[in-house]
Amino acid sequence: MQELQEKPADLFAAAMADFRAGNRVQAASICRRILAKTAAHAGANHLLGVVQLLDGDPVSAESHIRASLAVTPNAEAETDLSLALRRQNRLDEAEAALRRAIALDPRFALARKSLARLLPERGDLAGAEAEFRAALALDPNDAEMHLHFGRMLTQQARHADALAAFESAVALRPSWAEAFNSLGSALGELNRRDEAETAFRRALALRPRFAEALCNLGTLLFDSRRFDEAQTVLRAALEVNPDFASACFTLGKTLNHLGRSEEAIEAYRRTVKLTPDAAGAQNALGALLAEAGSFTEAEGLLRRAVELNPGFAAAHTNLGSLLQDTNRPAEAEPHLRTALELAPDNWIAAHNLTNLLRNVRRLDEAEAIARRALALKPNSADSHIGLANVLVGKASGDLSEALNLYRKAIALDPDSLMAHANLCYALTFVSFDGRDVFEESRRFAKHFETPYLAREAVYPNDRSPARRLRVGYVSPDFRNHCQALFMRPLLKSHDHEAVKVYCYSSASTPDNVTQELKGYADIWRDVHKLDDDELAAQIMEDRIDILVDLTMHMSTARPLLFARRPAPVQVAWLAYPGTTGLSSIGYRFTDSWLDPLGDTAADARYSEKSIRLADTFWCYEPLNGDIEPGPLPADSAGHITFGCLNNPCKLTDHTFGLWAEVLRAVPDSRLKLLLGHGGAREAVRGKFAALGIDPARLDFLEYQRREQYLRTYCEIDLVLDTFPYNGHTTSLDALWMGVPVATAIGKTPAARAGYSLLSNLGLSELAAATEQGFVETAVALSLNRPRLRELRAELRQRMRDSALMDGARFARAIEHGFATAWKDWLATA
Repeated sequence: MQELQEKPADLFAAAMADFRAGNRVQAASICRRILAKTAAHAGANHLLGVVQLLDGDPVSAESHIRASLAVTPNAEAETDLSLALRRQNRLDEAEAALRRAIALDPRFALARKSLARLLPERGDLAGAEAEFRAALALDPNDAEMHLHFGRMLTQQARHADALAAFESAVALRPSWAEAFNSLGSALGELNRRDEAETAFRRALALRPRFAEALCNLGTLLFDSRRFDEAQTVLRAALEVNPDFASACFTLGKTLNHLGRSEEAIEAYRRTVKLTPDAAGAQNALGALLAEAGSFTEAEGLLRRAVELNPGFAAAHTNLGSLLQDTNRPAEAEPHLRTALELAPDNWIAAHNLTNLLRNVRRLDEAEAIARRALALKPNSADSHIGLANVLVGKASGDLSEALNLYRKAIALDPDSLMAHANLCYALTFVSFDGRDVFEESRRFAKHFETPYLAREAVYPNDRSPARRLRVGYVSPDFRNHCQALFMRPLLKSHDHEAVKVYCYSSASTPDNVTQELKGYADIWRDVHKLDDDELAAQIMEDRIDILVDLTMHMSTARPLLFARRPAPVQVAWLAYPGTTGLSSIGYRFTDSWLDPLGDTAADARYSEKSIRLADTFWCYEPLNGDIEPGPLPADSAGHITFGCLNNPCKLTDHTFGLWAEVLRAVPDSRLKLLLGHGGAREAVRGKFAALGIDPARLDFLEYQRREQYLRTYCEIDLVLDTFPYNGHTTSLDALWMGVPVATAIGKTPAARAGYSLLSNLGLSELAAATEQGFVETAVALSLNRPRLRELRAELRQRMRDSALMDGARFARAIEHGFATAWKDWLATA
C-alpha cells in the first residue's frame, strides 16, 4: 500500500480526491510530497497553487501555478493564475493570463466569465459586454453571469438591457433573493414602480433580513411619496445593518419630508459619521441645519461637501444660500454662480441669486437672473414674486408690471402668502384713494385669516380695567433698521408702572441695536426660530393683553400669528399708516392729520378701528444726531438743488410730472434722486426728457450708510415729496437735517404723511391742498432763499421742540391708546 501511494500518478489522484472532498490540508500535503520528488509535476503545482489561493496566499499560489504552466500550458491554469494576480491587484497581468487562456481554448467558459468580470474594473465596458455575451453563449444557464451582466449594464444606465439580464437570472434561479433585488432596481429605474415593489417584496419573502432589498424598497416608497411606509422599511434595514449608510441617508430624507426635522438631522448625522467623505450626506445635513438656524455647524458641513465634490451644484447652492442668509453676499455670490454654471436649470440658485443681487442693489443683473428663473419655472408663483420684487426695487415710475406679476403669482398659487402680502403692500405706493388697498387686504384676510376665526378664543387675562397692562410688540426689525428710529424713543419712555413691555423679536441676525432695545423691555424674547403656533402659545402663556403688529404686510411679517388671536386686543402700528385687512387686528394707531376726525369715508377703508394719537403717528430719534445741517447749498452752488431720497418704489410717473413742472419754473435747478445704477436711471432720464427737462439736470445716488445718507441732505435745498405715497422716515431725516419738505395733502394716510409731519412743526403751509398748489409752493420757496436759510437754521430746533421728538409725550399717547382699546374690549368681551 505504501509503495503504491508513492507513485506520483497515484499520489496526485489521492490529492485530487482529498481536494474534492474538501480536505485541502491533506491535498496540499500530498502535493508537497509529489513535488519533493518531482519538482516539475504540473498537476501537483497547479493543485497546490489552487489550495494556496483558497487559503489566502496568492503570492505562493502564483509561483506554483506558473511552474505548472511552464510544463503544461492550459486554459484552466491560466485562468487560476489570473485569479492569483487579480488578488494582488496586478490587473494588467491578470487580463493577459485570461486572454492566453481563451487563446488556448476559446470555448473555456470560465476564462470568458472571469474576463467579463475583470474588464469593467479596467474601464473596458465594451470588451466586457462582448465577453459576457460569449460566456453566456457557452453557458446560457449561468444565472450568476446574467446577474453580473445586468449589473454592468446598470452602471451604463442601460436599464432596459439590464432588466432582460435580471429577468433571465430570476427565471433560472427563482429562489434567488439577490436576483429579485436587482430586478426590482431595474424596474424602478424604468419607472415601473408597482412591478419593482413586487420584485423587492419577493426578494424579502425569500430573505426577510435582506438589508439591501429593504433599503431599495424604502427608497422606492420614498420616491412614491409613501413616507410613513418608507420610514418603517428603512428602519428595518438599519435593524439588520446599523451601519448601512444608504438606508440611513434615505431615512433622513424621509423624516424631513414627514416634518420630523430633528429626527432627520440625527439620521443625517449618523450618515455623515458612517461616510465622512460622502458629499451628499454633508450637504443634506448642512442644508437642514441651516434651515434650523444652526448656521455655524451648517456652514462647516456645506464647505466640506464642496471640498469633497467641487462639481456638486446642490452643495454650492446651499452654501451660497446660507452665506446670503447670514449677510455675506460677497462670499455667497460665487457659490450661487458656480451652481448655475454647473446646473444651468438650477432654479433655486437662480432665485436666490436674484434676491442677493436685489439686496445689494445690482438691479439690472438681478432682473436678468430673475427673468431666467421665470423662464426655468414659468408656472412657479415664487418665480413671479422674485421678478416682481426686483422691479419694485428698480422702480422708475411704473409698478404695473410688478403688480401684474404678483397677481399672476396669486393665480398660480392662491396659498402664496408672500404674493398676497406683497401685492397688498405694493398697492399702497400707487393708490390715490386707498380703496384698492383695502379690497386687496380683505381678500388676503378672507383667504388666510378665515380658517382661524372659527376657533374659539378664550383669554384668562385679569379683566381689571385700571391695572398694569401687558403689552407685546412683535417685529422682525428690532435691529439696525429704520424702525429703531421710532421704537427707541417709545421703549425708552414707557411708563413701566402702566405697562409691562414684552418684545417678541424675529430678527434672525441681532446686532448692537438689538442689544440696546432689549435693555428697554421688561421681557425680551428671541422668537425667530418659533413658528406661528409656537409663538402664539408663548404669547398666550405670557398673558399678553395688547399685542402690537409693527410690520403689517411688509417683509417677514407674521400676519397669521395675529390671525390666531393670541391676545384679546391686537393693534397695527408703525409699519405704514394703512390697513392689514384682518378682522383679528381690532385697532390701528393713526393721528388726526393722517385721518381727520369725522371722515367716515376714510374710516371705511380700514378693517381696524382707528385710534388717533394725540399729536403724531411717529416719534423720531435720528441716532446720528451729531451731523450738522450746514449752510444752504444754493449759496455756494449758485443754483437750487431739489432732492428726494425716498425708496424708489415710491416714484411714480405722476410724481415725475409734478416735479418737471417745478424744474421748468426754477431755472438751472437740479434734482437729486436715490435710484439704482443701470436701466432704472436711464428710464427716468428718458421720462424727464419727454417732459421737457434736460436729463443732465438729474443727479443720482445709490443707497448709503446712514451717516453718509444724512450728509447728503447738506447738498439739498428743498425736498420734493412723492405721490401718492409720501416720504415718512426720509422726510423726518430731511427735516432733522434742516431741509424743508414741500408736499401736497392726499386722501390716504400714506399721502398725508407730509402734512402730518409739517403740521407738528407748525409748517402746514408747506403742505398744499392741491397738487398744483404743491408746484406753486415748491417753486415759491425755492426762489425765496432768505426763507430757505431761515428754515435751515431753525428746523432742527423745531424738531426737538415738537411732539415728533418728545418720547415721553408720545409714550403717554400710546399708553392712552392702549387703555382705550382695553376698555373697549372689556366692555364687549
